[in-house]
Amino acid sequence: MNKSDRLLAIVLELQRKRTLRAEDLAATFETSVRTIYRDMQALSEAGVPVVGSPGQGYSLMEGFFLPPVRFTVEEAVALLIGADLVEQAFGKNYGHSARGVQRKVEALLSQEFIREVEGIRSTFRLLDIGEANQREREKQYAELLHEAILHRRKVRFRYRKTIPETDGNRESVRDAAPYGLVLARGVWTLLAFCDLRQDIRRFRLSRMSGLTMLEDSFDLPEHFSFDDYKPPDNRTLEVRLLVQPAIADQVLEAKSFYIEEMADHPDGVLVTLRVRQLEEISDWVLGLGANALVLEPPSLREKIREEAEKLLKRY
Repeated sequence: MNKSDRLLAIVLELQRKRTLRAEDLAATFETSVRTIYRDMQALSEAGVPVVGSPGQGYSLMEGFFLPPVRFTVEEAVALLIGADLVEQAFGKNYGHSARGVQRKVEALLSQEFIREVEGIRSTFRLLDIGEANQREREKQYAELLHEAILHRRKVRFRYRKTIPETDGNRESVRDAAPYGLVLARGVWTLLAFCDLRQDIRRFRLSRMSGLTMLEDSFDLPEHFSFDDYKPPDNRTLEVRLLVQPAIADQVLEAKSFYIEEMADHPDGVLVTLRVRQLEEISDWVLGLGANALVLEPPSLREKIREEAEKLLKRY
């Protein structure tokens, strides 16, 4: 980044975040603190009202606002595709807002620029994958949960687990304090403090039903950061499979979060996975059929053998 670009970027950062230390700006723009000092001097000499407060940092004088800047083609494409994604992933309210963003961005562009942007944008296609009614319900749930997060209100829902509890029950009613939402690989997940488990848990929206917002309020734990939070890794069971080369790409493209390593082997491809419970992976392994051989653990080998015998009797 050259000096002119950096000076403009510094003003935009100050306009966005209000107050920043020289050390913060140096880290953001990967330069030295001394360079930031020189940049601030250059901005002041250019008439930008930069205010330096000892022990706090730099800010812009109240009322200063940088006039709109021109987008690059790539920036305009990123904004419009981002709006497409928001419209697809969220419900009506954010969908309308996303379309509003698109109209405002397009209003800032010349017709020639719009044609160039649309040429690039047309090479992307975002697909709403999944059963239509369920996907629509997830959008509605995501919007309601987002409202609950913003207003610090607890929620209640029925939750269906893939693996039953010790009593055989798969469903339970949960009251939870919602901390944040994650959209990964087309799957919405809620991070929340569960009153039943008295701990932070992750809940797939696709497994929820009867979601309602409660009157009960909650406070975020002190020093909790949604961006920095990492759930404890309790995948302690190692599974090793030997799969045929013909399905190696299929296994890799599945992008299962279980997979830890894939390595060539004289008899195929060796796949190493870590799971919490064997039940999480047994159906997936069965789906690979005779193209996969369980090497470890013996308990999973036995489970697959028993299921195969049941299938043989059934057919």
